[in-house]
Order: sequence, then structure tokens, then C-alpha cells
Amino acid sequence: IADRQEGIGVCGWILVSLSFLLVLITFPISIWACIKVVREYERAVVFRLGRILSKKAKGPGMILVLPCTDTFIKVDLRTVACKIPPQEILTRDAVTAQVDGVVHYRIHSAVSAVANVTDVHSATLLLAQAALRNVLGTQSLAQMLAGREEIAHSIQATLDSATEQWGVKVARVEIKDIRIPMAMQRAMAAEAEAAQEKKAKVVAAEGEMNASKALQRASMVLAESPAGLPLRYLQTLTAVAAQNNSTIVFPLPMNMFGSLGQKRTGG
Repeated sequence: IADRQEGIGVCGWILVSLSFLLVLITFPISIWACIKVVREYERAVVFRLGRILSKKAKGPGMILVLPCTDTFIKVDLRTVACKIPPQEILTRDAVTAQVDGVVHYRIHSAVSAVANVTDVHSATLLLAQAALRNVLGTQSLAQMLAGREEIAHSIQATLDSATEQWGVKVARVEIKDIRIPMAMQRAMAAEAEAAQEKKAKVVAAEGEMNASKALQRASMVLAESPAGLPLRYLQTLTAVAAQNNSTIVFPLPMNMFGSLGQKRTGG
């Protein structure tokens, strides 16, 4: 559209002149119908006899529109947040899932958005749905659940390349929710529970091994010092007595009784 240089022709200039003449005749009443206000976040694409005037959008501010020969379309340049409806996706590992998301985009070229596509918002939404299905169809369920950011960037790149000629810039794509069947949820929960039980058993076994090694080292220390074992018994008795128990069962080593018997016999 921007590369076309044809004019409106002789007949067109005659009609434009008549339009100017009509404005002058009916001035100042006609001036209120000719002046249009374009907001800061808007641009106006003015058509004069069916051709885009100056090949670029007008605004912001006041613009002059001639009666009978000029028409205009306002384009909003603000960022639009468009919700992608839930899409039925068949993943690479044959799992059915429903995925929805949000795409944020804005129009950076009002002329392209008006001249190159019928409804830029509807076209962008339909393209986002197709891109979401195409990209997620190549992923497994595990990749889909773990790599949302990478998938969103891939969808954004696909949309950006397709909507460039429409004057649309895709700012961000977000995957909101991934819903899978209840049977698959139960299977995944059982798998996760089994994995946690496996980890718990491994941790318990490692704790038992460390405790046995510590007891082995303690027994070696006590074997090197015979007087250490009675002292350890006394420490244990002190710890048990501090708990205010009414009955204390305290084991004594057999060699202690043997030594006592030998002393009585000798005496």
C-alpha cells in the first residue's frame, strides 16, 4: 500500500475541489463537521476517494476531513490482552489435554492493520489458536508441563512472523492452564507418591548406615578404654533419672558381677 504512487486523477481533483467549495459555502457550520479529534493512543487512516491519504495515518490531534470525498477509520494503538479459548491438544505421547492462554499484542502500523486484513483482532486471535495447537502438538506431556516459558516464546515467534504484514507486534504469550484427564492425574499422582517413597527409603537406609558406622567407631573407642563403659552407664542413668520416672531399669555388665564375686571369695 505504501509503495503505490498513483494520484486520484483529474476527476478526483474536480470532486475534491467541489468538496472544498462546499465547505467554503457553508462555512462556518461545515467546519464543525470537517474537524475530527484523534486521541493520543489512536491513529486515523483517512481515505480520499478510496485511496489512503498521504499513505500514512493521521494524528494525534485535530484532522480535517472533507465531506463527500473523505472517510476515515480510527485504529487503537494500545496493547490488547486477548484470551485464547481452551484448545483440545493431542500431545506427542498421545495424551489429550486442554490448554488455554493469553496473547498480548498491539498495532504498530495503522495503515497495514486497516488495508491488509479485514479484522485484525479476529485474525490475530484465530492465528494464536492455530499456533498454540501446532506448537503443543509437537511436545510431550512432560515437556508441556515443564517448559511453559520455552513454548510461550516459540508461539510468540510464530505469531510475530505471521502478523508483521498486518502491522501487529506480539508483545507476550502466556500459557495459563493445562488440564489433563482425571485418570492421567491419578496415574501421575501415584507415580509421584512412589518416587517420594523411594526417596524416603533411600534416606532411611543411609541414616541406618551412618548410625551403624558411628556405633562401630564408638565401640572401638570404648574397647580401647575399659573405664569408659561404666562412665557411659552413669551418664545414661543420670539422663534417665532427670525424666522423673518411678521405675528405672538399668542394665549392668556381667563382668562387673564377676569381679564382685571374686572379691567376696578372696575376702
